[in-house]
Amino acid sequence: MSQPDTETAARTGSLTDENGGEQTGTHQKHALHTNLKRGMEARHLQMISLGGVIGTGLFLSSGYTIQQAGPIGTILAYAIGAVIVYLVMLTLGELSVAMPVTGSFHVYAEKFIGPGTGFVIAIQYWLTWTVALGSEFTAAGLLMQRWFPHTPTWVWSAACIVLIFTLNALSVRFFAEAEFWFASIKVFAICAFILIGALTIFGVIPMKEYTHAPMFDNLFKDGIFPNGFMPVFATILTVNFAFSGTELIGVTAGETRNPEVAVPKAIHTTLWRLVLFFISSIVVMSALIPWRQAGVGESPFVLVLNSVGIPYAADIMNFVVLTAVLSASNSGLYASTRMVWSMGNEGMIPRWFAKTNRRGVPMLALCAAMAGGLLALLSSVVAASTVYLVLVALSGLSAVVVWIAIAYCQIVFRKRWIASGHTVGELKYATPGHPWTSWGAFILCTASFLLVFFDKEQRFALGAELVFIVFCYGAYFVQQWWRKAHPKQPVQLP
Repeated sequence: MSQPDTETAARTGSLTDENGGEQTGTHQKHALHTNLKRGMEARHLQMISLGGVIGTGLFLSSGYTIQQAGPIGTILAYAIGAVIVYLVMLTLGELSVAMPVTGSFHVYAEKFIGPGTGFVIAIQYWLTWTVALGSEFTAAGLLMQRWFPHTPTWVWSAACIVLIFTLNALSVRFFAEAEFWFASIKVFAICAFILIGALTIFGVIPMKEYTHAPMFDNLFKDGIFPNGFMPVFATILTVNFAFSGTELIGVTAGETRNPEVAVPKAIHTTLWRLVLFFISSIVVMSALIPWRQAGVGESPFVLVLNSVGIPYAADIMNFVVLTAVLSASNSGLYASTRMVWSMGNEGMIPRWFAKTNRRGVPMLALCAAMAGGLLALLSSVVAASTVYLVLVALSGLSAVVVWIAIAYCQIVFRKRWIASGHTVGELKYATPGHPWTSWGAFILCTASFLLVFFDKEQRFALGAELVFIVFCYGAYFVQQWWRKAHPKQPVQLP
């Protein structure tokens, strides 16, 4: 059994609070009921960070994105999105190495912004993955219909639920190992797709309907922005949502061995892998498929593989997408569980949610997280046009809210670190280019959040998110009032 915060305090020293007093007790108190095990290695962390990003959005929805923004516009949007997420990850790296706390985001927000904001961030991030769980369980059942059309969809959804719950219940090591292999399949599929596409673009592999090497004519033949620039802007917003999941590095830091080595390594490989996998895939699709046809009916991956004569292309991609769904639901349940555990550990909800079994798994938090996913699944069936629509709108922007909080927390952390008499050289990992990197991440994420207003299709999401933020703050202050009015002895966990 490890105690991440006690170890961290010994390495990095104490911070000062707003009044200049040392926070040695505050930093170490998180370790009191921390019975999670450090079962993850660097290879797990790197694949989990990738697995949280690479999903059905790339395999299924990328063609629609190309059709809306055009080839160059889509490439530009993904490039800007990759820079934004990289800046956020650089700020998260400093926080995660200095304070490798499981469910870290709301702990940082509570410490460096305020307890009310910590509560809001916890609820926001929990909701993001809870809603994702419901949609992934549904997707798994639908994908299996291709091979077993006479079996009810709910049977396969139930099988997915049992599998993912079991992987998370066994131990963090089982979760990490399963996610490593799920993500590895996706990475292998994308690399194979890029290689086959590149050989086809240069004429090494023949392509139907082409008597010559396709090259890159399809990228430019209708102009750089065939539908104007506004669809590119809308695509940037979508790309931000697609890249959400990279922050899982922060969630896993408290259960990672040698976080001061593993976390920076995972962060620094994030940008070039995002560029390689996403932008290279978009370039291949756009070069081989006329952009007006890219979003019609079928995955662009299937269209390309069929055009070069790969047998069973649709079945291959169905398997890959199924793997992506299992990976996303596996990571989603883990992230949701650790956020519930962390809220219990911090006393935001009953502390018995922080209890762990002998394998270091918070089973009560796991059951609560799974219950949330099942409720999201139920709402997608019985109230898809009302309750579920609102949940999806909220979850879309919640990740961006978390990114804004991460960037601001790092800015405040660095100020307090210096004010307490420490130097930047004492940090095991310091955000490169601070403060420009940190403020760049904060401003770009805030702009991405506010400028949703100018996209008519996503304006509802912004309104719902702002209302929900106000509701969360209201719930926090009501909770605090109730606790003051009804004081009781805190529950001591064994």
